[in-house]
Amino acid sequence: MRLPPNHPALEWSFVTAGGPGGQHVNKVATAVQLRVHVAKLGLPEWAEAKLLAKAGKEGVLVILARRFKSQILNRNDALARLEVMIAKALHVPKVRRATKPTRASGERRLVAKTVRAGVKKLRGRVVE
Repeated sequence: MRLPPNHPALEWSFVTAGGPGGQHVNKVATAVQLRVHVAKLGLPEWAEAKLLAKAGKEGVLVILARRFKSQILNRNDALARLEVMIAKALHVPKVRRATKPTRASGERRLVAKTVRAGVKKLRGRVVE
């Protein structure tokens, strides 16, 4: 699900990042804090519940992006991470149906066991 940066559910704030980058990082607010109001995203209830499990108080999901020295790259990184989270929440796993082994595979297993038992029997002590 592709969200525009000005979506009403998104709240952006910019802070100084720290870490590598020298004086530039210390002076400029390059780190991005993205606060997502999960209820305003308009997702189905079951997907919303998955995101709310990761969200903090008041149903707000906080993503902190400070990997890059550029604010624009950090904004894009935060949006990309949010899109991955939404995609995972919208994913419905396949239902696994239990199956029985086929008759032929059961017979093959028994033949293999018999052959293996015969090989092991030959390893016994030699009687003179």
